[in-house]
Amino acid sequence: MTTNVMACIDGSSHASAVCDCASWASLRLEAPLTFIHVQSKDTTQTKSDLSGSIGLGSQEHLLAELAELDAQRSKLATEQGSLMLAAASTRATVAGVSAPTTLQRHGELIETLLEFEPDTRLLVLGRHGEASSSPYAHLGSHVEQVIRALHRPILVTQGEFKAPEKVMLAFDGSATTRKGVEMLAQSPLFKGLELHIVLVGADTDDHREQLGWAGNVLNASGLDARTHIVAGEVDQALPAYQLEHGIDMMVMGAYGHSRIRQLLVGSTTTAMISNARVPLLILR
Repeated sequence: MTTNVMACIDGSSHASAVCDCASWASLRLEAPLTFIHVQSKDTTQTKSDLSGSIGLGSQEHLLAELAELDAQRSKLATEQGSLMLAAASTRATVAGVSAPTTLQRHGELIETLLEFEPDTRLLVLGRHGEASSSPYAHLGSHVEQVIRALHRPILVTQGEFKAPEKVMLAFDGSATTRKGVEMLAQSPLFKGLELHIVLVGADTDDHREQLGWAGNVLNASGLDARTHIVAGEVDQALPAYQLEHGIDMMVMGAYGHSRIRQLLVGSTTTAMISNARVPLLILR
């Protein structure tokens, strides 16, 4: 059984939002919270091999000093990671999370997350990595890689996190988004919140029937579900609806052939997540 909320912590401006978002999810799901920091191999391996450079090959003392500098750099990076994890754990404890745990690993992010995937119920990560200085900078390449690699719900956050009161589910009547409706109906994550089910398309009998099914399933589970049909292009209509109705969190299904799920493939994924000003929960 997948039980843990996993949160990726790094030195980016999103670290606090990731911590707060993961703490919120942990409390809502009544699931243990684990913070993980993955130290890239680039920071643990010698960065410079100058043994073949003219005039340096015989200067063993210089090469030894360079190796020592790399070792010190790796040690400092490890210590920095430990401090970030300790700070996240303290912040989560203050938020009410009981006994959050921390993990520090050396290696590649995707491989590490795949290792822990069997025990992951929800993964929380920032929209970009620590190389960016802006909370609304371009989407980090790691986000799309993680979405493609993992088969767990992924909550992408940015800026500052606030506990949502209104949530929007992008719905198109497909098997994937119907599965998403059933997942939300079975989850305590959004209990007591206002849930908007939004279908972008024509106002037809078929669309109203599909939305009616979704609303009935969610309302029967105790959620406050409200259904809406909006016209326009998906990548414009959904953000516009979010702004107009004060939506605090968006939910989408990943992959497939519909217009909505194509948003999570390639460049449109980048636009959707990068332009969002609220957390985005991606269902798998």
